[in-house]
Amino acid sequence: MTQQIALEGGPSLERIARGEELALRASGTWTARFAPALERLVTEAEKIGEAKPNVFIDVSGISRLDTFGAWLIERMRRNLGQDGTEARIAGLSTNYASLVDEVRQVGDTGPAPRRGGSLRAPIERLGRTMYAFFDDIVALISMMGAVMAGVLRVIVRPTSFRLTSTVHHLEQVCWRAVPIILLITFLIGCIVAQQGIFHFRKFGADVFVVDMLGVLVLRELGVLLVAIMVAGRSGSAYTAELGSMKMREEIDALRTMGFDPIDVLIVPRLIALVIAVPILTFLGAMAALYGGGLVAWLYGGVDPEAFLLRLRDAISIDHFTVGMIKAPVMAAVIGIVACVEGLAVQGSAESLGSHTTASVVKSIFFVIVMDGVFAIFFAGIGI
Repeated sequence: MTQQIALEGGPSLERIARGEELALRASGTWTARFAPALERLVTEAEKIGEAKPNVFIDVSGISRLDTFGAWLIERMRRNLGQDGTEARIAGLSTNYASLVDEVRQVGDTGPAPRRGGSLRAPIERLGRTMYAFFDDIVALISMMGAVMAGVLRVIVRPTSFRLTSTVHHLEQVCWRAVPIILLITFLIGCIVAQQGIFHFRKFGADVFVVDMLGVLVLRELGVLLVAIMVAGRSGSAYTAELGSMKMREEIDALRTMGFDPIDVLIVPRLIALVIAVPILTFLGAMAALYGGGLVAWLYGGVDPEAFLLRLRDAISIDHFTVGMIKAPVMAAVIGIVACVEGLAVQGSAESLGSHTTASVVKSIFFVIVMDGVFAIFFAGIGI
């Protein structure tokens, strides 16, 4: 029995039923010009072909074929070839074979994942997350080793050190960051002092806010605030700069010219960051103490002279040393994370944005983790 599904003056799709097998013969012009008619023909053929064990699609009669028509043929083959049904395409001319193959490769996403109450999807996501985390750790360790090798090369050959680049980055991450660092740390110092006085006053212990402020700012708050702000300001800038170079293939050009990107791009940035963060930490701690002292005087009634005397008794050089030891380590962590994410950027703006965001998030995460590690270490040695 023969049935014709056709359009006058355009494409046609002939159905020939042969026992348990379904044969379809396509002919005419299968282009986007006849898109509505082709959609209708293919949809009807897909309905007819349900519950057929074997499907044979003959396309030898097609006179013209474009990407739209090739996709419809491939779609029909896939839809008719589900649930164990074998669907074959025959008679494809050499002129259009490559087009249909390309459509098949691009659009072949595999079977749709099963949905329901299965634990497979969350377990798979957890596995991918853990794999990505360990992959990040490996990338960070690899970058750390490459940077250490680059620093050793600079020590062996001091003339290879890029002083101009380092000074430029030092100006960007240190000098230009001073105003915002001073402002934020000053305000945080004011807030901590005000809240401390407000709560300590209930117990008649207003003066102890000086002890809290001095220890907290010098040991923890000063370096942590500065590191977080540097991660958001300079770390994201490093990632964006390196990512843009990666997208424009400037890093590949450096390698072609015989330069190591680690020596040219990474080492000067990291050295500048390691120098800048301790300086910013010191300035930020002084600004926070000044803000706290100002609030203690105006809000708590603590005389500036009494504030300084109490502060001298409450803190020691150890508190200042702890903060200064943390600062360069935090800087190195921020710089390595930022450079790893920058070099991981692919050739799209979306990739640049996602890696810049990841750089800030990961830098802050590792900064907080390192702060916890330092807290445990210094508590263990009694400092």
